[in-house]
Amino acid sequence: VQGTGGSSAVSKCSAAARGYIQDRFLRLLVGRRRRRAPLVHRGYYIRARAVDHCVQDFLLKTQSHARTQILSLGAGFDSLYFRLKDIGLLHHTVVYEVDFPNVACQKATLIKRMKELSALVGDIGGEGLGAITFSGEDYKLLGVDLAELSELERALEEAGLDNEIPTLFIAEVVLTYMENSRSDALIQWAAEHFSQACFLLYEQMHPEDPFGRVMQQHFSQLNSALRSLAQYPDCEAQQRRFFEKGWTECSVMDMNKFFTCFTPEEEQQRVQALEPFDEFEEWHLKCSHYFVLTASKGMEPSWTPLLSNMTVPHCDGPVRMAGSITAAVCAMHSEISGLRRYGHHSVLIKPNVILTTGGFGEEDGHHCRMRNFHVLIKHAGYWKAGYMKKEDPDKRWDERLYHTVSCLSNSLALVVGGRASPSSAGLGMLWLKFPETCNASDPGDITVELVSLQSAAEPAALRWRHSTTEVIFKGKKYLFLYGGRSAMEPVLGDWYFLHTQELSCTVIPVDGPVPQSRHSHSACSWKGGVLIAGGLGAAEQPLGSIFFLREFEHGFQWQTVETQPSLIPRYSHTAHVHDGKLLLVGGVWFHSSSVPGITVIDLMTGLCLDYMINVEHLEWPLMLHNHSSVFLPNEKELLLIGGGGNCFSFGTHLNPEPVSLSLSSILTSH
Repeated sequence: VQGTGGSSAVSKCSAAARGYIQDRFLRLLVGRRRRRAPLVHRGYYIRARAVDHCVQDFLLKTQSHARTQILSLGAGFDSLYFRLKDIGLLHHTVVYEVDFPNVACQKATLIKRMKELSALVGDIGGEGLGAITFSGEDYKLLGVDLAELSELERALEEAGLDNEIPTLFIAEVVLTYMENSRSDALIQWAAEHFSQACFLLYEQMHPEDPFGRVMQQHFSQLNSALRSLAQYPDCEAQQRRFFEKGWTECSVMDMNKFFTCFTPEEEQQRVQALEPFDEFEEWHLKCSHYFVLTASKGMEPSWTPLLSNMTVPHCDGPVRMAGSITAAVCAMHSEISGLRRYGHHSVLIKPNVILTTGGFGEEDGHHCRMRNFHVLIKHAGYWKAGYMKKEDPDKRWDERLYHTVSCLSNSLALVVGGRASPSSAGLGMLWLKFPETCNASDPGDITVELVSLQSAAEPAALRWRHSTTEVIFKGKKYLFLYGGRSAMEPVLGDWYFLHTQELSCTVIPVDGPVPQSRHSHSACSWKGGVLIAGGLGAAEQPLGSIFFLREFEHGFQWQTVETQPSLIPRYSHTAHVHDGKLLLVGGVWFHSSSVPGITVIDLMTGLCLDYMINVEHLEWPLMLHNHSSVFLPNEKELLLIGGGGNCFSFGTHLNPEPVSLSLSSILTSH
């Protein structure tokens, strides 16, 4: 448990070094320096921002009191006191910090050694008295185990804590490491013994969904299990807990809501531009698995730092499910890995032959950008997997992620866009050529030839997380290239019509309401046009709109598709059209109470139904974002391939094998 405090201090320090948070004291308190990933920087940024927002609100609301105090429980190597003192917010406030005796001793030694720190505090002696390891005018550092409540109470009393003045308790990922009976006792003690009390809690939730399972497993492997989760799995349970333990006001929200409601737009943009970033799914999942809670009692006026005048329409309340669909591991006839990957693309190149290219995943036991072309062939009811022979003399396959592959005939496919790293420019276009006929029973028998192409349309293809969809205009086929993002533009809203024969951009007039820019949306061919659904918009907010681009007199026209009820905003899903119904598969949304399963939209009536995916037959968490899916219309079977990602600092999860869903029950026409 002490190790978690050290590693979180290192992460905060790295975030400060990159400009996410302003904190010049962390580097003095943290011995080792490591550069963390941008995803970890964002995670610690939102944590620091939530704590600072609530602490400063407490200091502001209690300005008129002669004295106030802050008690930081399990403070570790946090720099809160030094930051507040430095910006002049501690005029009449004493800060008490409590942690394990050896942590408190280490911190005390550091403060005495560092001139910049000791000068701010002013050492008045008094350490060595009971549990006190360092004592300043307005700062006391105590070494006590929080689980020993009577010891804690005695130590705080000796250090001068006053239970009649406004007191803010802070527990930043601390209580969850204690047994529930002990953390509950602490929450209750704070409410009972202090006449004017406020509590700030920041920790994990939602242990049972796929991300939550990976998160739990990580902490268990560190031997620091998250103990609150079983009893208090969500915001509602935590809120009930505080009411039952004697607090009169309590508000709580997850970090997606906090970021949306309590971070000004220009600050959101500043943070989003600090480093090249392309892990939106994991960022939003991390934020939906952490909450910030504030509770108070006896405060006049009441302390409610999490009450916002902004309403967030999309997060509250459970999602109504129309039923469930059972997932089963694919019936395979060969043991071959190669499909543990994300950000790849799968396409049906011939009946019962699926080609999967690109992405990031596991090859020969290590993680890398995938070079192999993977084939699944269905033969006599079973899938056979293998690698395709790849002829690539010019080394054109730049190990890409988030590209598209469109089949233009039974022997030709076009690869468009994709990226290597998020800071590099997007990649262009490439032909894949297959033999017209092949004995499609053995994956190794199929050869693909990669052919580079010179095309005036190349600049249009330098993007990723876009879509390319076949449309028909005046009887001719075009590829409609839409949206995505590039190294220069965080989100694109433009489109091109590529004539499939000579790959030139053709100008075709389009009118109607233009969809807002988006990436990670879905696009399906329908009635000669395109259905665009969801996506991530300009402010990194999921979109719930559906558009139909349809052929119209002299060109195309955008039309909005209205659904009943309206579609829950989502992105990073896949989509298919069958028999007048649009199917949206998986993805990420801000409803933290459940994960997206399959949404069926009847394109005639607009009826929109959500189905959950029943995973009881799978032995591993099924993460349905950055996956691919292939729909086999005759069997009404949906194949889910790959998916997953880098789960914050909890390790990488890749779905280990393809999963099959039978959709006949939900696609039968009533």
